[in-house]
Amino acid sequence: MLALLGVLTIAVLLAAILTKRMSPLVALIIVPIVASLIGGFGLQTGKFVLDGLKSLAPVVGMFVFAILYFGVITDAGTLDPIIERIVRTVGTRPTRIVMGTTLLALLIHLDGSGAVCFLVTIPAMLPLYDRLGMDRRVLAAAASMAAGVNFLPWTGPMIRASASLHLPVAALFNPLVPVQIVGLAFVLGAAYWLGRREEKRLGLDAGSGSGVPLPQFAITDEQKALRRPRNFWFNIVLTVFVLGSMIAMGEKMPPAIMFMVGLCIALLVNYPDVEMQRQRIDAHARAALMMAGILLAAGAFTGIMQGSGMLKAMAGVAVGFVPADMAAHIPVVLGLLSMPLSLLFDPDSFYFGVLPVVAEVAAQLGVPAVKIGQAALLGQMTTGFPISPLTPATFLVCGLTRVDLADHQKFTFPLLFGASIVMTIACVALGIFSL
Repeated sequence: MLALLGVLTIAVLLAAILTKRMSPLVALIIVPIVASLIGGFGLQTGKFVLDGLKSLAPVVGMFVFAILYFGVITDAGTLDPIIERIVRTVGTRPTRIVMGTTLLALLIHLDGSGAVCFLVTIPAMLPLYDRLGMDRRVLAAAASMAAGVNFLPWTGPMIRASASLHLPVAALFNPLVPVQIVGLAFVLGAAYWLGRREEKRLGLDAGSGSGVPLPQFAITDEQKALRRPRNFWFNIVLTVFVLGSMIAMGEKMPPAIMFMVGLCIALLVNYPDVEMQRQRIDAHARAALMMAGILLAAGAFTGIMQGSGMLKAMAGVAVGFVPADMAAHIPVVLGLLSMPLSLLFDPDSFYFGVLPVVAEVAAQLGVPAVKIGQAALLGQMTTGFPISPLTPATFLVCGLTRVDLADHQKFTFPLLFGASIVMTIACVALGIFSL
């Protein structure tokens, strides 16, 4: 009964968001609360929600202050020279711009943080997309693909898989190196295709050597008054320090604190007047509040799903549907399903709840646990996390690009799923999985 209630809750949530019957914020709050009350949890629902909010509080703090920080840095004109340099490097052809976006996201995501990847890549590239009239969904998709195919040894999914299956990271990762290369090739190919499609949409002759004309970048007098070109290098060094500290200090220093301190320094240096500081915060408060609201709503959803036991119940039922004669195909099937399963399970629930059970069942049928872990890494919160409503990063992508969640999911899902399928096929071709 609990498993069925969980499946129905997820289904209703996704249907409400994808059909735009409810906004993500409303759906993430109303749907799980109603499900919890139907399940008979009554006043316990409040505790579930509170636990979910507590778990997301540091993430919400980071995102809020990150949006304010990058807003202030952008107001000061710090990104203007960077965008101009990118324009000169990649030109004004959408094909090169989309591929440049992908490469930039790949480089930044080397630290394994999807949040940092999106926080740096999207604000840097969005003005260029807007100037050329390119589809913002393409920017969201390019950054998502680049971050999704990255399952390096220090990324969250890899660490979770290693811990839950009690396997060395090297045992999971090393055989997947050529598979990841295949995935990266697919991502770059998809980026090229997206760029070519944008060129056609913008009316660019495929045989022409010229790119889309770059519109004149005009700023208002009000925006000119906010620019601080003399502080360019200071703002660059400050941004590098903030982001570098997040990577170097890891869990020793919460990212929210780095953005809080960075925001204060950026305001004091660029806008020492108290009234201007208030105006800059007010200018970006709406975006920050909207993001915080959605993230807290996501916390309420995950808190109810975990606290009520619906996620655990779904996991137990799902494992029971595996026939014994299909044992050899479990890694391939899991590899193909791992990406869509990101829409149903948050990373902790899957890797610490579902994966050990699947691995145990497979082991009893003669399939090594390492194969199960590798199959999960091909999509479960790797290629799947940028569109999953269970991860804050998804809402970060939508918030930064100002693309509706449903539009982002519909546009990007086939690309991310395609990457997962291609990597699964590569595993079979390379002998990592057997049929």
